Parts: sequence; structure tokens; C-alpha cells
Amino acid sequence: MFLKRPSNFLLTVTCAIALLHFGREVLQPITLALVLSLALAPLIRAIASLGLSRTFATFTALVVAISALVGAAVVLVAQLYALTADLPQYRAEIRAKLKEVQVLTERPLSRLPTELLEGVPAAPATGTSLRARRGTTQPVPVVIREPTSTQDSLTRAIGVVSGPLGTVGLVLVLLVFILLDQENLRDRLVRLAGQREVSRTLRGLEDAAHGVSRFFFSQFIVNIVFGAVIGAILWLLGIPHAVLWAALCAVLRFVPYIGALIAGGAIALFAAAVDPGWSLALLALGLFVALEVVLANVIEPRVYGHSSGMSPLAVIVSALFWSAVWGPVGLLLSTPLTLCLVVAGRYIKSLEPVTILLAESPDASAAQRFFHRALSGDAAAIIGDARVFLRKSTLARYCDQVMLPGLALAIGDLRGGATDKVQEGRLRATIALVADTLAAGKHMGRARRLNVSMLNESIGAHLRHLREERLGRWQGSLDVPARSIVLSVGFANIREEFRSELLVLALREAGIDARSITLDDDDDGEARPDAEHLVSTVFVVYPIDTAFGPWCEAVAALRENLPDVPLVTIRPREDAQADPAQVAERVDMVLQSFEEALAFVAPVKAAKPAKA
Repeated sequence: MFLKRPSNFLLTVTCAIALLHFGREVLQPITLALVLSLALAPLIRAIASLGLSRTFATFTALVVAISALVGAAVVLVAQLYALTADLPQYRAEIRAKLKEVQVLTERPLSRLPTELLEGVPAAPATGTSLRARRGTTQPVPVVIREPTSTQDSLTRAIGVVSGPLGTVGLVLVLLVFILLDQENLRDRLVRLAGQREVSRTLRGLEDAAHGVSRFFFSQFIVNIVFGAVIGAILWLLGIPHAVLWAALCAVLRFVPYIGALIAGGAIALFAAAVDPGWSLALLALGLFVALEVVLANVIEPRVYGHSSGMSPLAVIVSALFWSAVWGPVGLLLSTPLTLCLVVAGRYIKSLEPVTILLAESPDASAAQRFFHRALSGDAAAIIGDARVFLRKSTLARYCDQVMLPGLALAIGDLRGGATDKVQEGRLRATIALVADTLAAGKHMGRARRLNVSMLNESIGAHLRHLREERLGRWQGSLDVPARSIVLSVGFANIREEFRSELLVLALREAGIDARSITLDDDDDGEARPDAEHLVSTVFVVYPIDTAFGPWCEAVAALRENLPDVPLVTIRPREDAQADPAQVAERVDMVLQSFEEALAFVAPVKAAKPAKA
């Protein structure tokens, strides 16, 4: 792991940041061209799908993109020209509003000097103050400025414009060559990665290209819709130049965080200038903030927030980092650049820390999250995740994919001595609480209060006793059709009782009359009813190697008592399990999951698709 050698890792990061900072004059145009090529890739593919050559499709896409940008710029310039022509009529209102703001801010502060200087003796008069009282004046220096010539003005203007225009031209040239030579560049990158890494490299390039293209397309659509809605709202409020403010909002939202603040502030200031009071400005600002909050917290996460593969915190951190390294260009490119690094970290070992820290999810499986939260005692989070999972799937699948693999991780840590007694107790209490809540049924609410008795006995035994209290000694009526009961049996120990009860819960959730017994249960002297004809299937908990002998004897006894009933076992994912070949000789079938068990006893119900 990268934390094993922190000095090497920090040295690599420092060198990379230094290279980015000092090489920004070269790296910025190249990066801009690469990102724009990824953004234009879907448009080029769409045009090429019409049967046109790639070269023609590339130039067509460039013409379309440049035409759209030029058209938007023309509209913005025309609107700005109209706004500057109307500004003189708003000048008096702007001055009045500024004076109101000045009075509001100065009034509370005007009393401070008087209050602070009370009781402070007056300073003695100095020579300067005496001269001021006598009316003497000091000489004012005169600066003679020569008029600026037209040539100097043009030179200065060209110097200001030539830098950005030169960068734009360089980016455009690089973009054309990258788009035309895209396949060749991909082949070079694949060869650079090595023949053994061809599939991983291609997969990484495809994921990065798809992620950036999807992000830009989604952001473009969202920002255009946002600008249109803002324009419609401002038009309904009667604010002039609504088209300009709509276009400004759509463009500035491409700048993370800062762009929305600038757009909202500009709209509020202009609304204050055109209205004699403050109501229009406050109303426009309130509607803008409300729409921005809804867009940022409801719409964007659904459209492209989570699809970008980055956590919200990662978006903020990346904006801060890239703006500090590359300035405004870095701020514009922060999300796509970080997204490419996150995708690359899934395939390049040295970039894995970036993916772990900045990806939307920490690449932890549901079973790992179950184990981590159980170890920390966060039963509410486990139950919340289970509730979400069970809305779309079955309890059997939850046990197979989340709970049982999570328990296997816990057992591995317990056997390896990686957990102390406090963590072990917290782990057991959390699993007990989760199992107790799952036993409450599909419509489980919050985590139920932990019963102290659950910590003093086997969790499986506790769950069985709860069912017996609710349904009777035999966990239900015995006046049922023949071959309608499914039995789950195991020895009276923590492991087997818990697995047996989990299977019963999964089967009963699907509407199957499943019940559990222990192989060494003495029934407290109570006679067992003659109900062998009611049993359709017996599930025996898979043995561990240290208890294989007693398990074989118990299976033989079951075979003798229930000769016509199939004996089935489910093989778990454990290291200490018994030999599969020997187990298979003693039962009728060995299944691999609870879902297979559900399909075995109720194929129609198991075949139902998961809920949408």
C-alpha cells in the first residue's frame, strides 16, 4: 500500500505538483486540447455514424462547435452593448442605492469613535496642526503627463489581447491534430503501457473518455436549462435584458462554485438598479438561490453529480487544488482532470490513492461496509443500507451478497486476533441488533432497542425463541398440507444456529413455511409430534472440519428418520469448512447460496425479477 513508504509517496507528489506549476505554460494548452477532444468525441462519433469519413466528421464537429461559440459570443456582445446604452438611465438609482448602503453601514459605526475616545486626554497640538489652523497651505506636486499616442494605445491593446488569442490558437491547432490522430495516439499509449496491460489500458482509456464526455454533455444540458429558467423568471419579474442574464448564468455555471455566486450577485445588483425599492432585488436573488439549491442538491446529483464518479467533497478539493496550481484555467478544468485521475487510479497502481480519496465511493464492497460499520457499532447505518437493498431485492440475496460475506470478514479478523475484546463485544451486539431488526420483517423501521438477553445467548437461538413466542412451540400450526414445511437444522452453537435462522428468515420472507430445530435439542421432555409427512426439504448447516464426525452422525440420523425427504446443504465461504467431496457424498445436493436454496424450494417465487 502507498502508506508503507510515505517518504517516496510524498516525494513523488511534490515532484508532480512542481512539474504542474512550473510547466503550466506548456501543459495548459495540451491539457485543454485533450479535454476538449474528449468533449467533442460524442459529436464526432454521431457525425461519423452517418457514413462520413473521420476527417470530415472531425472538421464538421469543429465547425459546429466554433459556430456555436461564436454565435453565443455575438449574442452576449449585443446584449452587453444594449446594457451599456441603458446604464445612464440607471445611474441616479445606482447612486441612491449606494448612498443608502453607505448610510446603513456607517450609522452603527459612527458612535464608535465617540464612545472609544471618552475620557482620553486630547493630544498636544503639533506644528503641523498649528499651521493648518493658521490657514497655511502645503505645496502640491504637479505631474506633467504626455498624451498617449495612437500607436502606443494599439501596441498596449495588442499586447493585452495577443496572449489569450495566442493560447486559443495554439489550443485549436493542438485540438485538430489530436482529433485527427486520435487512434494513433491511443495505440501509442497502449504500447507504452506494455503488451500485458493492453486490456486494462484500453478499458481505462474508454472509461476516462466516456466519463468526461458524459460529464460535459450533462453539464451543458443542465446549464442551458438553468439559464433558460432564470431568463424566464427575470422576464416575468420585468427585469430588462433577461436574455443577457440567462446567457451569463449558463456560461458562468461552467466555473465551479464561483460562477454561480458571480451570476447571482450581478443579477441582484442590476435588479436593485432598475427598481426604486429593494423588493425586486431581494425577490430575484431569493429565486436564484432557491433554484441553485434545488439544482445543486436534487437535479445535478441525479443527472451527473454521482455519474461523474467523484464525491462532492472531491469536487471542492479539486477546484481548490487546480485553481491554486493553474489559476482560472485550472478552475475550469478541475472536475474533468480529477475525473481522469480517479478513473486512472482504478487501473494504475501508483494512482490508486487518488481513487481511494476522491472517488464517489471508496471502492469498498457492500460486505466490507457491513463489516466496518458492525465493527464500529453503527447498527443504524447497516439497517438503513439493508432497507434500501430490500426495496429492490430479496432477503436471500442480501444475506448472500452482504451479510454472510461481511460475517466471513469478521470471523477472519477474530481468528487472526485483529480485534480486541471491546470490538468483539461491539461487533456481536451490532450483528444481534441487525438480525433482530431483520426478523421484524420487510417493513422494518428504525433499529430496535437491544434486548439484554440477546448478549447472553446465541443470536440464532434468540431469533428462534422470538418466533416460538409469536407462533407457538412448533413455530406455526401443524395443521398444514403435506410436504409444505421446510426445515433448517444445525447444532446448538452460535455459528450453526445463526446460519440456520438466517436461512429461515430468507425463506419466510418469500412466503415459505420455514422452521428451524437444533440437532441436539432435548425438547425439555416434550414429545415431538409425528409430522414427518409435513416436511418437504431439510437444510443442514454446512459443517466445519473440526465437527465433521458429529455432523455425519446427525445427517445419518436425519436420513433414517426422513428417508423420503431430500437433504440439502449450503456451502459457505469459509476457510475452515469441511471437504466438499465428503460432504456431497452424505447429502442429496450442495448449493452455493441462499438464492439457490430459495429457487430449490420455490422456483416460481425465486424467478420473479427484482423490484425496480
